[in-house]
Amino acid sequence: MASLMFLGRIVVAWVAAWCVLLVVWAAIGFNRGELPWIFTLAWFVGLLVALGRGLTHLYRVRVVAGRIDGETVSNRQRRRVEVPYPADEAFALAEDVVRELPNVQEVASARGGLQLRALIRVPTSEQPRRRGRFQWPNTFDRPTKVSATVTPGDGSSSVMFVCEPDSGAWSDWFNPDGGNSLEYVETLVRAMTQRLSERRNRERADVRQTKMEKELTAAQLGLLQAQVEPHFLYNTLASAQELVRTDPARADRMLGHLIDYLRRSLPRTDGSLSTLGEELERSTAWLEIMRLRMGERLAVHTDVPEDALKVPMPSMMLQTLVENAIKHGLEPKQGGGGIWIRAGVDGSGLSLTVADDGLGFRSDGAGTGIGLKNLRERLRLMYGSSAAFSIGNNFPHGVAATITLPATGVSDHA
Repeated sequence: MASLMFLGRIVVAWVAAWCVLLVVWAAIGFNRGELPWIFTLAWFVGLLVALGRGLTHLYRVRVVAGRIDGETVSNRQRRRVEVPYPADEAFALAEDVVRELPNVQEVASARGGLQLRALIRVPTSEQPRRRGRFQWPNTFDRPTKVSATVTPGDGSSSVMFVCEPDSGAWSDWFNPDGGNSLEYVETLVRAMTQRLSERRNRERADVRQTKMEKELTAAQLGLLQAQVEPHFLYNTLASAQELVRTDPARADRMLGHLIDYLRRSLPRTDGSLSTLGEELERSTAWLEIMRLRMGERLAVHTDVPEDALKVPMPSMMLQTLVENAIKHGLEPKQGGGGIWIRAGVDGSGLSLTVADDGLGFRSDGAGTGIGLKNLRERLRLMYGSSAAFSIGNNFPHGVAATITLPATGVSDHA
């Protein structure tokens, strides 16, 4: 029924045009009001061409849309696509899909007004190839106007695509566009939907990847917290056993610090952040054990203000820096040295530095670097770009490592 109505409108339009022509000719009064046969022939040929193009239009509409109704047979098509992104991102996506249309020309974008316009002209060499079974003179083809308008919303937006012939609406009655507008608007909708699907898939993949990285880092942290380095534990117990015979009071202090360190090294079951005060107590217990083992070869200096002790921070980070300073800087150094733990708090957040005057960066490849690598990865996953870690030479000797954490705790990146 829609097909018959569409072709019927074309016939009515041409008949109406014929009637208007007769009235005008009679009013002029040339040749006693009789219309020359050449005009009749031209009108008849025009009607046949319009009906032929109408059949082509219906054929392409059925191929593109799979149905023929009042919406699909229209020469002027519009579609709205909901985009779950802000207006500027939606505009960028719409501009990309419009520019990828075949034979698109004269693309004009007004980013400030969230509007985009373009014109499609099919080259003469391509026209016969894209028409299918019907081929009509190129003079009947009209360029297609394409426009996209973005309407912003609350955290999302919508894009309205409009495709229509580049001529007045009155011409649609006499010269159907062959389904071009429908084909272009459907192409835009499919391309936009595909872009949105690809973007959502990438976002889901990123979320899964980030989740896997967090789980891996959490597992590594749990393993780090759950285990005490065998050499450290064996050496501490052996030293305590020796001191029990020679200096029982010193052995008692060593065992007390070991118990305190082990108690504070138990992993958190709720996954919450620790505080600088708690981390400092853990590291202090470990350093006291090392002082009992190294004796006067180790000097510990702590400069942490009271207001910094309650600042939240990830667990085991301070311990990692302290262990690196002792194991790679001071313990292998003849005569030992000192370690400094300094912290500062201001409006931007917490700055925590662990420095030593040991051997510095060594060329013998001592250490695997896994501890610092995990530290950097944990900072990235928990704070994004809001946190920083730097390590460099300490003047005149040794190494200084600094962690900078934001005052607001874990960022939205996590």
